[in-house]
Amino acid sequence: QVQLVESGGGLVQAGGSLRLSCAASESIFSINFMGWYRQAPGNQRELVARIARGGTTSYAESVKGRFTISRDSAKNTVYLRMNSLKPEDTAVYYCNANHFGATYWGQGTQVTVSS
Repeated sequence: QVQLVESGGGLVQAGGSLRLSCAASESIFSINFMGWYRQAPGNQRELVARIARGGTTSYAESVKGRFTISRDSAKNTVYLRMNSLKPEDTAVYYCNANHFGATYWGQGTQVTVSS
């Protein structure tokens, strides 16, 4: 079982930046996909960004050019750098690992963007 611990959320003004971190309990290079999802009140959880074991990344259209997913194998950590934040980015952000058909979630971290 993969355990995920997020950190780095907070309150930021529109146009600002934040970096989220997700520490995994095992080598991230053994995990097929790792990603970030978000869920705003009243909305479904949606994929924000994902990185495959081979390094291929993908992003939701709404965050392309503003968010960057990356990883540090030495720290077993995946990051989400968020720039040019907008109020509509406000949500709880969840780290996700998809590994041989099993899905794991972190506890979530709140990101609030004020206008």
